[in-house]
Amino acid sequence: MNVRRQHIPAVAVAAVTALGLGSLTACSGDSAAAADTGKFDVVASFYPMAFLAERIGGTHVHVTSLTQPGQEPHDLEISARQTAQLQDSDAVLYLKNLQPSVDDAVAQSEVKTKIDAASLTSLEKHGNEVGGHAASHDGSENDELSGLDPHIWLDPVRYAQVAEGVGKAFQKADPKHAADYRKNTAALVKKLDALNTEFKDGLAHTKSKVFITTHAAFGYLAERYGLTEEAINGLDPESEPSAARVKQLETMAKADGVTTVFYETLVSDKTAKTIASDAGLKTDVLDPIEGITSKSRGTDYFSVQEANLKALQSALGEK
Repeated sequence: MNVRRQHIPAVAVAAVTALGLGSLTACSGDSAAAADTGKFDVVASFYPMAFLAERIGGTHVHVTSLTQPGQEPHDLEISARQTAQLQDSDAVLYLKNLQPSVDDAVAQSEVKTKIDAASLTSLEKHGNEVGGHAASHDGSENDELSGLDPHIWLDPVRYAQVAEGVGKAFQKADPKHAADYRKNTAALVKKLDALNTEFKDGLAHTKSKVFITTHAAFGYLAERYGLTEEAINGLDPESEPSAARVKQLETMAKADGVTTVFYETLVSDKTAKTIASDAGLKTDVLDPIEGITSKSRGTDYFSVQEANLKALQSALGEK
């Protein structure tokens, strides 16, 4: 994913180098506390990873997220305190190529159990248009590919595959609680399977199959349920669309009966509202679930996905 590359701030590297990771930890109350919980300490890169760790680990884990609620995950820079926290953990659960500073920190750390969610399922290259539509009136050449699309958690099937891999990794790293991890994983996968069925049935007979989003986060979801995502921006949620791309979307919206431009909670809705206004369309939220905040339409992954399904059904209409 070719987002703005953020490295560990120089001050963090200097601090770690000068003090040594051990002494830095001693000075950092938060990370020291996290390391002394008496539980299996997991550092998660951002919300979808933390959610898996908490559901699978249950009462046996202590989970800390590197990305705070409301913070755009792509922009994360690792602090010296977080670097020490990572070093002190029993495991790290992250999604490679989503947050470059996390990738760098994990590579440099000596954490025994490193779980890369991207290695537990299949990833694809996605551009601004994803799905089976590819209509002749859409002039996009789909040439704005930004590498492998990391947004695997928005597809319940891929997310379930990741959950199974995380469960196995927890069982291996903390065998004393393996039975509980196995049971919790099975329960989570069952719930994700049910969510997949709900999406499949709920989107099977919509009037339109095309939806417009500001951020190309829903490619896997679109492919899973026979839809086409047309994104204003690429995989980077804050990139600016070209005038030609905006014109293409307006033409396509008229041809395909698109009613709604979706925006997300962690990024400005200015572009979505401008395009919607120019094309006479509505706007609504389609949440990429990168973090849960007071603006989220739900309190956890499942409730926000339920809200996403309703929003898609409303926008796509019924036959």
